[in-house]
Amino acid sequence: MSAVLRFDDAREAADLAAFLGRLIHYDRAAAVRLQAGGGALAVFGRPPSFEVLAIRTARLSDDALVLDVTVSAGELLESLDESASRASVPGAVTGPPWAGVLPPRGGWQPVTGLPEPERMRGAVAAAVAEFRSRDEALPEEARTRAERERIGREIWSRTLGSTELPLRAVHAAQSLGFLRPVRALAAAGGPSGVEQVGLFVSGPWLRLRTPYGSIALRRAGLGTLTVTPT
Repeated sequence: MSAVLRFDDAREAADLAAFLGRLIHYDRAAAVRLQAGGGALAVFGRPPSFEVLAIRTARLSDDALVLDVTVSAGELLESLDESASRASVPGAVTGPPWAGVLPPRGGWQPVTGLPEPERMRGAVAAAVAEFRSRDEALPEEARTRAERERIGREIWSRTLGSTELPLRAVHAAQSLGFLRPVRALAAAGGPSGVEQVGLFVSGPWLRLRTPYGSIALRRAGLGTLTVTPT
């Protein structure tokens, strides 16, 4: 018999459903790693376009449930009953390589130099516009996948403020619904006023944390960027 996730309230289930839907938008065969314990659930996913780990947490009403399994994101979404605030955990799948290399649970230290959230959103919008402009300016014979990826690497590897955080991490946060304006926080029942967005470091890992989720990535050996904004 499969384990059952019982969420603290319907909003927790709805937010998780939205997150899973966004992951599937980028990868129809997406897998997620679930870790539960002490009344909390952490869901890890990796949208391939951004080459980062996305982390969404949820409160559970069952403090006794202990779980660590990798499952299909689509099957988990299908099993999620928002009205009943519950989901059945699908059968385990063979985990992709990233699922075995997760960021640490502790040891995170705050990093200064991150711009305000509104400036971060503005930087993403400007980068998307720049990519489109440069792509459209390419001669037909030069509009190859390799050239477009080169432009993407140049733009999305730029860092924010005085930090090591690449712009693509912020793009991922915004695309996955983690980086929302203050008015969206208040409308969703969250805190009003200043957005609680911060950057943290632990060993080789960086973590951009917002009230809706986190984006984590390694500070070195990040791989090749292949983002094409949509």
